Amino acid sequence: MTNTFAVAAADPESAAAHFRARLSVETDVSDVHADLSAAVPGLVVVDSRGAAAWAQGHLPGAVHLPTAEIATRAAELVPPGSAVVTYCWGPGCNGATRAALEFAQLGHRVKEMLGGYEYWVREGLPVVTASGLTRRPVDELTAPRSTISCDC
Repeated sequence: MTNTFAVAAADPESAAAHFRARLSVETDVSDVHADLSAAVPGLVVVDSRGAAAWAQGHLPGAVHLPTAEIATRAAELVPPGSAVVTYCWGPGCNGATRAALEFAQLGHRVKEMLGGYEYWVREGLPVVTASGLTRRPVDELTAPRSTISCDC
């Protein structure tokens, strides 16, 4: 069999281990939305952005805890044994990654929400703003108009 990639693909066992590991530390906006809608026990979603970003809009039910404050304030806001999902602005920002690292170092099970706030909004999911709960139209480049899931 001829390799069709410029760089050879990993063997199936290595690939499976890699992708299994990624899924254990990453999640996406539609899965987080489903978990929040199902009121999954012990789930805490953490917005790691600053105060101005939080005020602009945030996920319903999220806890506001900027990354720089996690080490000192997590114990008061996140119950022991909680599963934590962190998010920041979007794929161009690694704030959620840094926040997830902070929670892992504190001993929490944690996942980073890929796409962040940007993709949550672009998929037409609800956000909380000063004027209440709102949604923006679905961006067809992120999700079909008829559903909140990419159906993958």
